[in-house]
Amino acid sequence: MNNTYNIIVIGGGAAGFFAAINIAEQNPDLSVAILEKGKTGLQKVKISGGGRCNVTHAEFIPSELVKNYPRGEKELLGPFHTFMTGDTIAWFEERGVELKIEDDGRMFPVSNSSQTIIDCFLYEAKKHDVDILYNYNVKSLSNNDGVFSIETSEGNLKSDKVIIATGSNPKMWQVLKTLGHKIIEPVPSLFTFDIKDSRIKDIPGVVAKDVEIKVVNTNLYSEGPLLITHVGMSAPAILKLSAFGAVELAELDYNFKIEVNFIRLDFESCLEQLKILKQELAKKTVFNSAQFELPKRLWKQLVIASHINDNERWADINKDQLEALASQLTQAIFEVTGKSTFKEEFVTAGGVDLKDINFKTYESKLVPHLYFAGEVINVDAITGGFNFQNAWTGAYIVSKAIQLK
Repeated sequence: MNNTYNIIVIGGGAAGFFAAINIAEQNPDLSVAILEKGKTGLQKVKISGGGRCNVTHAEFIPSELVKNYPRGEKELLGPFHTFMTGDTIAWFEERGVELKIEDDGRMFPVSNSSQTIIDCFLYEAKKHDVDILYNYNVKSLSNNDGVFSIETSEGNLKSDKVIIATGSNPKMWQVLKTLGHKIIEPVPSLFTFDIKDSRIKDIPGVVAKDVEIKVVNTNLYSEGPLLITHVGMSAPAILKLSAFGAVELAELDYNFKIEVNFIRLDFESCLEQLKILKQELAKKTVFNSAQFELPKRLWKQLVIASHINDNERWADINKDQLEALASQLTQAIFEVTGKSTFKEEFVTAGGVDLKDINFKTYESKLVPHLYFAGEVINVDAITGGFNFQNAWTGAYIVSKAIQLK
């Protein structure tokens, strides 16, 4: 085994492999190694998208793409003009991996298996003589006279240039602190809301297709589909709130109230429509007359919460009941008492301060020839393939910057 390399990539995840492969492919004379602390790499790739790997998202305009990043929106605009979704699609297709677009814009390999992406990376790494060193846990990193010394659990290594692609790794953040980097303390992003409420207790699996949600007493707002789960609420409307509100919701210790508008009408407009329905559906029971394209099970729970009995007809409900129903439909308050990880896809807000990084090259402003790629920096995104796109973009720009030096 070599003890000295031209390039060492610390982190055997998506960004690490992408950077190493691109460097080795374009610079066959350079020796390149990936250090992975575990027995196998690419574990996040493996579980992404429920085991299908949500490679990227079908958004092809940089100024629109950056809006999906609560942290990093401003910094990523330039990099996305260099390498973004279309480039990602082309990169994988050139290596035999065809991607497909689903109705919600998410992109997956046609095989519907993350193993396809893993196999592609392992094949390309071997093809271009990238050394993959498993069980190499990095203990320290120092730079002496332009040469990096890396102390690992398997011995010491040296390298001319180092790329940090360890994702959300507290130990590596501590190492980077010793080199002078500021670390923004990590907090969870992309999580579901724990809610105990009689209105949703017995209807897990119900989806409201288009809702508006506000976090009470904040400016946090989201819209989109909402899924009722056995512990609370999830789906894009909730996950977007969790991402954009990651820091603020952590400060609230995940105890706060949300206001949900299930039908995206204001209270007065809803009330007027309910008055019309009271006339048109006079002889029918409110309980069995789901409106506004709401799922029947959700409608029934909101009707009960409005103090309307299951046998009451539209003609018989009074003004107070009508107003209560309008309120439940347009401004229902739910108390959030905690959070749960979204599936197995744990994402954090936090990492290397973006002010420490030159986004034209992803090189450290403090330590020459030290580069970053992926979630090790304070960039994170909503669900849907955006975190991977950040990884591909950063890794590609690093690979090009290294070739120029």
